[in-house]
Amino acid sequence: MNIVLLQDSYDEALWDQYVLNHPRASGYHLLAWRGVIRKVFGHPAPYLMAKDEEGKVRGVLPLVFTKSPMFGRFLTSMAFFNYGGVLADDVDAAHALLNAAAVTAQEVGAAHIELRQDEPLATEWPVRSKKVSMRLALPPDYETLLKAFPSKLRSQVRRAQKEGMDVRIGGAELLGDYYHVFARCMRDLGTPVYEKGFFEAILETFPKEVRLCVVSLNGAPLASGLLYGFRSTLEIPWAASDKRFSRLAPNMLLYGAVLEFACREGFKEFDFGRSSVDSGTYRFKAQWGAQPHQLYWYYWLSNGRTIPELNPDNPKYKAAIAAWKCLPVPVANLVGPYLVKYLP
Repeated sequence: MNIVLLQDSYDEALWDQYVLNHPRASGYHLLAWRGVIRKVFGHPAPYLMAKDEEGKVRGVLPLVFTKSPMFGRFLTSMAFFNYGGVLADDVDAAHALLNAAAVTAQEVGAAHIELRQDEPLATEWPVRSKKVSMRLALPPDYETLLKAFPSKLRSQVRRAQKEGMDVRIGGAELLGDYYHVFARCMRDLGTPVYEKGFFEAILETFPKEVRLCVVSLNGAPLASGLLYGFRSTLEIPWAASDKRFSRLAPNMLLYGAVLEFACREGFKEFDFGRSSVDSGTYRFKAQWGAQPHQLYWYYWLSNGRTIPELNPDNPKYKAAIAAWKCLPVPVANLVGPYLVKYLP
């Protein structure tokens, strides 16, 4: 098995051809995401491809290298997204890619590799399985789905409608309103926000696959989400609402609207994103009928290190998160993009 570091246009064409023909590929395996990450964050992205002796592609592994002043050096697949990791035809190709990734990590001085798989890998690498993705099978029409919702859920969606809120689903023309809600929500959560240019690049790169949804009242945006469609699944990797208006339930109307959109566009599944089991976000997603799908995050660790705890649940970051929540939104928007590029 030969491992190729993706560099030329010929192999780039083979990469997407392989991904698009692999039944277990995620949308984040597509090569175009490397361009988004390079353009916005400037991170090196060593993409690895496994070929057999005849030159046939047998597997791929997208990696993003982060050199963080806060957390050191590490490789992630995929950075900033829920999914990624090894995509291979068989165990031999998968092992070849894992071995090549470990060599790459040693060459760049990375402390660890994190692979975000949605299926188990045949490997001895340590694995963390604290997260699940919440997925909802969709009927052909929204009315059927609506009838399956609990009455309380339906009334919450209707309440937002009765308040006079309107829903818009579109493209780049909604970016300003989308980001207005998203940035405030991230500040309220104590999380550094992505720069608006990140979403601009996504919309430019995936004009057909990505949509924005904005819920407004009297012209003021109160909730928003970004939708990404790949094959028969529509995902909402980012959603936000303004907590000052929680009593009006704009987030309920947001999800009702995107589920209606998903049914109308012919998607078979809606992916609410990842959650920890029994957390608040888990229960929120479960009320819509979403079912948990186990996620597997595998780690290569250098020099006997333990699995890193680089997440908001780590108590050591509690004070920093609390302080961030107190920042004025303009300040958080100014500083956040510099910090978030270095987060896993």
